[in-house]
Order: sequence, then C-alpha cells, then structure tokens
Amino acid sequence: MSMLDKLKGLLKGHEDTARQGVEKAGDAFDAKTENKYQSQVDTAQQKINEQLGTQERPEDRPPT
Repeated sequence: MSMLDKLKGLLKGHEDTARQGVEKAGDAFDAKTENKYQSQVDTAQQKINEQLGTQERPEDRPPT
C-alpha cells in the first residue's frame, strides 16, 4: 500500500476538512512569499483537491 493510499484512507469522510486545510496552507504560503508563487500554489491546490475527489466550486474561491 502506497503512502498516498494510506492518506486517502485516513481522509475518507473528511474531504471537506482536508480541502479547507489545503486552502489555508496555500494562503499562508502565499502570504509568506508575498504571492510570488501564487499560480504554482493554486495549481498544487487544484491537483490535491482532484486527488481527494473534491472539486471546489468556483463561487467558493475568493476573487484573485
């Protein structure tokens, strides 16, 4: 069993909480780097959400 499979098992049923954590971590990273890597962070957040099987609705994201 791969590490990703283990993480998915641990997160099962808690996808919304994980998505919120990913969003909060990305925002904190953007703040620390003064949005220097904002597009890369946004891409990483999207890919993680895809792996979690949760798609954030566009209206849930604040405008950039």
